[in-house]
Amino acid sequence: MTRLVLRVGRPTLTGIDRVELAYLREFLDRPEPLFLLMKQGRRQWLLPRRAGAALEGWLGDAGLAPRGLVERLVARRGMPALAARQLRRMALGGAMPDGVAALMARHLPGGGWYFNTGHVNAGEELLAAVRSVPGLRVAVLVHDTIPLDFPQFSRPHAVEEMGALVAAVVRHADLVICNSAATRDDLARHARRHGPLPESIVAHLGTNMVTPEAAALPEGLPLDRPYFLALGTLEPRKNHALLLDVWDKFHAETLDAEVPRLFLVGRRGWRNEDFLARLDRSPHLGRTIHELPGLSDGAVAALMAGARALLMPSLAEGYGLPVAEAAAAGTPVIAAPLPVYLEFVGDYPVYVTQGDLYSWAARIQEQLGTDAAVHGAMRRCVPQVARKTWAGHFQSVLNKTC
Repeated sequence: MTRLVLRVGRPTLTGIDRVELAYLREFLDRPEPLFLLMKQGRRQWLLPRRAGAALEGWLGDAGLAPRGLVERLVARRGMPALAARQLRRMALGGAMPDGVAALMARHLPGGGWYFNTGHVNAGEELLAAVRSVPGLRVAVLVHDTIPLDFPQFSRPHAVEEMGALVAAVVRHADLVICNSAATRDDLARHARRHGPLPESIVAHLGTNMVTPEAAALPEGLPLDRPYFLALGTLEPRKNHALLLDVWDKFHAETLDAEVPRLFLVGRRGWRNEDFLARLDRSPHLGRTIHELPGLSDGAVAALMAGARALLMPSLAEGYGLPVAEAAAAGTPVIAAPLPVYLEFVGDYPVYVTQGDLYSWAARIQEQLGTDAAVHGAMRRCVPQVARKTWAGHFQSVLNKTC
């Protein structure tokens, strides 16, 4: 649960964060003995069930508060540092890499599974140690191989880390959980250089249906005209630059009062300096283009409910939870024709090639011209595949591990 500890105090979670949180909640609800790992520096901490319950609360409505002067000082380094300190106080023990297997063997009952679900703390050193514990097997959830397929879109060191994860999975995993067949195909392609891929399953992710909370939207947010939604971190692979091109085209060809609004919902990401500089310079920012970081899930659901369409011109996606959530809510989707979308939402979206500016503008204009009755019918015509549940996901996984 190292990844989730690093997210304490953030207003929103990424897609992978949400998946890891779903696993934490599922395992907290189950009766089997539960232990958790947290990495701090080089040391691994073995934590009991109650530590997972505390972490779940800190990521939800239960705020994390410092206890005493020392923790107030620690909190100045950020909420993850404070969370880690409080979790270490609950720990059953801690160990450097060469002592992890002994630590686990000392505290865990015989048998069981180690689940790694967040692409963090899943390298050779740890997986080898876990695998060496008698009776303990390893399951790894792989979300994507984007750093290997599109290194130009990835953070520094992400390519090396992803390559190490693939190698460790091939050597030590007993089961690989893939969020889509597209991800499994990509993983198998990269795994070949290390050996055969271990047993794998495809388990589509659940779709979280959140109650819209219009009251949680920023005060004064202009909803006085039709709007479109782009949801996700502002990073190069999301291809938000295409949407700026489209809105420049709209402003060049029509009156400002007739241009729809574009809400960019997500925090600013990495390796995106050119786009962010362009966004900051845009004369349309604050007029028809609005940047909205840090919205709550309820606020996002409220925007989704009223949007003419979700716009997803991404160049690459591991799964694309916003598309699944939009389809489940009946919100129209205009998206790039990525294999993963075709796999789990079929022909529900309107597909447009990523670089085709004129077709993107035309499809958006078509949504503006669609009347309310047609939009209502769209929201009732939800593809069955978009109704994937976490219960179904965990049934697929636990059938293999229990």
